[in-house]
Amino acid sequence: MAQIADLGTRIELVSMDPHCHDISIGLYEQGAADGAPVFLVHSYSGQAGTVERLAFVTRAMMALGGMAAAPGGAQRLRFACGSAHRLACRRVFLEACKVKPETSPEARPLSIYDKTSGRSIRVEGSGGGAYRLGADGADDGRQRRVAAVAAGLVKLGEMRTIGDNGDGVAFACGHAHDALVGLLLVRALNVRATMREQEAVAGRGVLAAPSAQSS
Repeated sequence: MAQIADLGTRIELVSMDPHCHDISIGLYEQGAADGAPVFLVHSYSGQAGTVERLAFVTRAMMALGGMAAAPGGAQRLRFACGSAHRLACRRVFLEACKVKPETSPEARPLSIYDKTSGRSIRVEGSGGGAYRLGADGADDGRQRRVAAVAAGLVKLGEMRTIGDNGDGVAFACGHAHDALVGLLLVRALNVRATMREQEAVAGRGVLAAPSAQSS
């Protein structure tokens, strides 16, 4: 991962933001504030509207991932639980960058229609950062599909599987993250495609120098 002075470690990059002059936007992990890792949304671009775009992406991350503002300046965020949840944070950043500026980002529900199985998949919190997945419809294949979606959440959110049926997941921090689970649930339906997309984004280049983005 690239090291940039004064910004921290870059952990994710959108090399061309279609909503703001194709500028590059990076997500950086900085030192901890009050024990909680802090993330910074940053761009070197001098294009008109860049500051507003960064502020929007930051607000979208708060709404979509349940993150909170961190002290020390604008565009700085952290999870209230004090954990990094680094992989999940990268996904929150990528999803936030997709949100159109004219819309109002909102947390996603803890249920979704699954086209693969023709079922509604739901997630319910059970305390201590744990969640249980379920689905409607006939028994045939239901548990297998639920377990597959749960495994997707585990992979995308660095969670752990709990229970004997493969339908329970939990965050190691022991805190609830409903908004984060709602966001990851959409991608957990097809985790392979999600990982391919993330790899493609990571391979699209590096954050351009100020001289390359100021015109």
